[in-house]
Amino acid sequence: MRDVDALIVGGGPAGSTCAWKLKQAGLEPVVLDRAEFPRLKLCAGWVTPEAIHDLELDVDDYPCSFMTFETLHLHWKRLKIKHATSQHSIRRYEFDDYLLRRSGAEVLFHKVRHIERQGERYVVDGQYRSRYLVGAAGTACPVYRELFHGANPRAKSLQTATYEYEFPYDWDNGECHLWFFQDGIPGYAWYVPKADGHVNIGLGGMAEKLRHQGRNVQDYWTRFVAMLDRHGFIDHAEYRPKGYSYYLRGDVDVVRIDNAYIVGDAVGLATRDMCEGIGPAVKSGILAADSIVNDSEYSLEALARYSGTSYVSRLLERQFTA
Repeated sequence: MRDVDALIVGGGPAGSTCAWKLKQAGLEPVVLDRAEFPRLKLCAGWVTPEAIHDLELDVDDYPCSFMTFETLHLHWKRLKIKHATSQHSIRRYEFDDYLLRRSGAEVLFHKVRHIERQGERYVVDGQYRSRYLVGAAGTACPVYRELFHGANPRAKSLQTATYEYEFPYDWDNGECHLWFFQDGIPGYAWYVPKADGHVNIGLGGMAEKLRHQGRNVQDYWTRFVAMLDRHGFIDHAEYRPKGYSYYLRGDVDVVRIDNAYIVGDAVGLATRDMCEGIGPAVKSGILAADSIVNDSEYSLEALARYSGTSYVSRLLERQFTA
């Protein structure tokens, strides 16, 4: 059986950041992931300056696609707002692989099925044993499922359903656009251009509200792409969107049990207004590593619940989760 200091289940931004900080402190973390990197990851790829700062990332040295927007275009019915702000877009296919390699941690291709406690250590599938265990595998994280589900149930009212597509495209409009409550969807849609000729388009809404409406996100997709075509954003012949689900930030009561931690989407840390998840994932990975290294409290209370301006945040909070 392989013995290590810490097992991190999931190699996305939360897991790789935690591994990076543990390695800096002289510990031996091993990352287990059911996918081999680089891997496809559905995500609009919006990254905030705060996340770039937390990652200590020098954008001039970042070797992959990176783009900065100085304005966000916000659309709500006939209201259009140009919000001056510096934000970034990346491709998750590249970004996650870069962060995981930069961490310096050993990465093993392994789908976690069973976790048990043996004394002061955690045993994963009878093959790996560690003193510390970090669940960073997103909404379907096995660490959450095996150890935290009963103590920290998720609020169904905060579950989102998302539908999106990222593809090569020689775009003309190089600015980020967000449409809130487009055609009545309880959420928003987006157009996010990427460097090196890619674009991500998609939409998402609160799953419970969609069910009450008797609709799903696919019902809105055709009208959304038709609107993009009508307004000159995209002229594309064939779309192959895919769906996924995750949770927004709720009241998180239990994020550590003994020496087991959950971070990122395994907790449900996406912001309540703009559904931004990369920044909170990175921050939670740092906090978990700090707790392990310094034997200190692990709390997510300091993480921001919102990522937009106070006006936008109040507006979207009421609409998304009321």
